Formats: sequence, structure tokens, C-alpha cells
Amino acid sequence: MGSPLKTSSLMRICALCLSVVVINGCASFSPEQDLTSFEDRIQVQEQGNVIVSASVLTEEESRRLFGVDLASKQIQPVWMRVQNNDSHPYWMLATGLDPEYFSPHEVAYSMHRWLQPGYNEQVDVYFTQMSFFNPILPQTTRSGFFYVNLDEDEKQLDIDLISKTETKFFDFYFELSELRARSLREIEGQQQQEDITSLDRTTLREALRNLPCCTTSENGQKQGDPLNLVLIGNSKHLFPPFVRRGWHYAEDSYLRSIWKTINSFLFGKHYRYSPVSNLYYEGRKQDIALQKARGTIHQRNHLRLWLTDMRYEGKEIWVGQISRDIGVRFTTHTPTFTTHKIDPDIDETRTAFIEDMLYSQGLMRLGFVKGVGKRPLSRPGYNLTGDPYHTDGLRAVLEFDTRPNNLEDVRFFDWVDPPRRRMYSQ
Repeated sequence: MGSPLKTSSLMRICALCLSVVVINGCASFSPEQDLTSFEDRIQVQEQGNVIVSASVLTEEESRRLFGVDLASKQIQPVWMRVQNNDSHPYWMLATGLDPEYFSPHEVAYSMHRWLQPGYNEQVDVYFTQMSFFNPILPQTTRSGFFYVNLDEDEKQLDIDLISKTETKFFDFYFELSELRARSLREIEGQQQQEDITSLDRTTLREALRNLPCCTTSENGQKQGDPLNLVLIGNSKHLFPPFVRRGWHYAEDSYLRSIWKTINSFLFGKHYRYSPVSNLYYEGRKQDIALQKARGTIHQRNHLRLWLTDMRYEGKEIWVGQISRDIGVRFTTHTPTFTTHKIDPDIDETRTAFIEDMLYSQGLMRLGFVKGVGKRPLSRPGYNLTGDPYHTDGLRAVLEFDTRPNNLEDVRFFDWVDPPRRRMYSQ
């Protein structure tokens, strides 16, 4: 028989566990079911007899409406309403919104609490009631939520409705405000229109060849990474392809973004908006920085863009620099004594971006012009932190459009034959 002290301790533990079960069994789930703030941002599009409305919730709206912190699980609710005035039913494809979307029960289960069956049942029922379900029958309206992966910068919603007789496609674009980062549209609005130079096919090629070869340091005294890309298109042309292929804005450097970067660096935490270091073109740092990150900040493709004062057939011309971070190394060239190590084969990174955009449905035409000039393995170039690079010296030119383009639709500028992959040993 145990001692009185041990018996007493055991009884207290059992009583505590029992009280926890009782209290948790009575826990209530109280979402703010009448939240309407997201309705102020509803966008509406109409095709034939079908009207589609959409909105994206902020993190705070999501927390209030669903009563749980979905953002902590990297989940974002998007609201849809489909008014079907046709004579046949439609089905909405959730994978068009996000190939890795979350099911209602998956989301609800991730929010379950330990030893709280009553609470968990309420969560299951609520998420089921709030969700969008197919089909959308003739002469009816269906509305509800889909649960997709969290974006904090901007969001593109590709809505595909199929039926036995036809398919309808809707594209919605939303600017979100969860990040401290400039958008393509914001940069467009800042440029003075009287400074614009219009180019045709002949003058475009010459103008792009005459661009500076490389980025520079802030004082312009040292050359950095080559300017190896030119993108032709306005924000409405460029943003949907970036979103479809998983590119995101890099945040500005401030306390919160630096802290998140440190967490990602030390503990491998998910952070796909980590700031990039500044490079300069014509005396100004990048207007926009985008990146396609892997699990942590150690490995990512990042793209810096500067809006030029040139236009081609009404489209803006952006000069860019793209490179691939393959790890982190120590250096004396930065205040933190660390920097990313770039893949020295920068043409591979340039090619990877082109291939990415070929599958984006937005690429219209591509070509190559002379850029930094050949830098072989025997005589590599160097960026501002001392990383070597080798290249064929060409600058890729990509023109985008709003209409969906498949691989077979993409055409070439007839300036330079596509480069052959080689190891530039001479």
C-alpha cells in the first residue's frame, strides 16, 4: 500500500484531470458569424448567364469570422458566390484556386482542442456550414468559403467552372495589406508619364542592348550581379504569371521582417517573404523584389526589378536581375558577416525562370540580346560580395500578355538564336 502522501498526491492529480475534462467539455465555440467587413472588397465578374463574386479575408477577419487562428496554420479563407442563370449545372474546381487547398474537415481538425469533444464538434459543424459545395444548380445561387494556402502580399484567384456543355474561366486579383512591400501597381503609379519613351521592334532591340551591363553598389563605384533579364508588361500582365508559379514579394527590411528572417535562418521556420539585399540601377535600389523560396530562406530564386522609362506597344519595360541562392556563407562584405551564396551558373537560373514562365499561361514572346558579355569559367565575373559567376553574356527578354497562352502559343523575337547550354570554358 502506498504512503498517505503519495495517495494524496495521486488523488489531487486525478481530481485535476477530472476538472479539466469537465471544464473543457463545457467550452464554447463563439465565432463572429455576422462579420461583413470583407464584403467591402467583393469583386464581381459576369460571363453569359453566370455571375461570380469573390473576396479574400484578412488574417484578422478570418480570426473573427471563424473564431480560430487559421493564419497560424498558413490557411486563408476565400469567399465565393456563383449565380447560375443557365439551364445546366456547374461545378467549381477547387484545385484551380489552389492545387494544395484544404478540405473543410481538414481545417476543422487542425483547430481541435485536446479533451474538448463538445468544442471540437461545434468547430466541425461550423466549418462544414461555412464551406462552398458543388454543384451550382440551374437558376440558383451558391456561396461559401474555400480554404487555400495563405498569401500575405497579393492573391490571384483562378476560378474554373465546368459543365456538360461549356467551361467558364474567371480571374480575380486582390491586393492584400499584410506585408510591408511595394507592389507592381504601386510602382507604376509613381512614374511620371511625360518621361516615357515609346519603342518599336527595331528600336527596342537597340535600347535593350544599350542598358547597363550590371547592377552596382549604392555609390555606383562597383559592379554587382549582371542585369540578365528584361520583362515587358504592365502589372496586369506580370502579376498573374508570378502568382500562378509561386513567386512572392520580398518584404522591406524592418524589425518584424528581420526577426522572421532570423527565425527562418536559425530554426528553419517557414518565411517566403524574407527581405533581399539592395542592388542599384541608375542610382536607385530595386523597385520590386520577388522570390520563389524553398522551405527556408537558405535556398531561393530571387528577382529584382527596376521600372524603366521605356514602353513597347503600350507595355512597360522592366530591367531585372535574377540569381539563385544555394546556401549561406560568412563574408566581411556585410554588417552581419553573412550572405547568401549564389549559384555561379547564373544562366541556369535565367533558364529556370524562362521555363517557369512558359508554364505560367502569360508569356507571349521571348528572345535574347547582348548583356554583360561572356564570362567563362576561366575568367568569371564577381558580384558585390565576391561570389563568382559565369554566363554566356546574354540578356533574356520576355513579353507578357493577359490572354491565356499555352506552350505552343509562345513566339520568339528574331534577334538572337536561343543560347545553347554549355560550360563556357573559354
